[in-house]
Amino acid sequence: MKLQVEIQVACGEPVPEETDIRQWIAAALDKTTPGRRAAEVVVRLVGEPEMLRLNRRYRGRNSATNVLAFPWDPPSEAKSALLGDIVICAGVVAGEAAQQGKALAAHWCHLLVHGCLHLLGYEHGKASAARAMESMEREILGSLGFPCPYSGAGL
Repeated sequence: MKLQVEIQVACGEPVPEETDIRQWIAAALDKTTPGRRAAEVVVRLVGEPEMLRLNRRYRGRNSATNVLAFPWDPPSEAKSALLGDIVICAGVVAGEAAQQGKALAAHWCHLLVHGCLHLLGYEHGKASAARAMESMEREILGSLGFPCPYSGAGL
């Protein structure tokens, strides 16, 4: 599959290597959409002030969250491989990983995979949908050598 990942680093906190980000997204897409010929994803890594503004604007929540996904639904006549944008807050990811006793790389991978699945239409609002999404996350993370992300606290 031809994958294009635009990575925008808009924070001063440590973030994963671009090669890791691309590998993790590729694994999620390969597992969920085999045979897809092309895909484009924008990944924006932000600090807490930007994530707070986004979470307030799009979810009505007055706190910074770990990941937001913005799927793009193009008009039927558009020929585009763009799936959408994933925004991740570096500070929240680092804090959660430390608080939950998770390896930082494993938590980053989980949230990138989680965001990617949202771009593909996966949701976790209902119990059955959450089980399906979590199962897919476990499978993808396992294929990358990471442990089950749901051993401790969830998202």
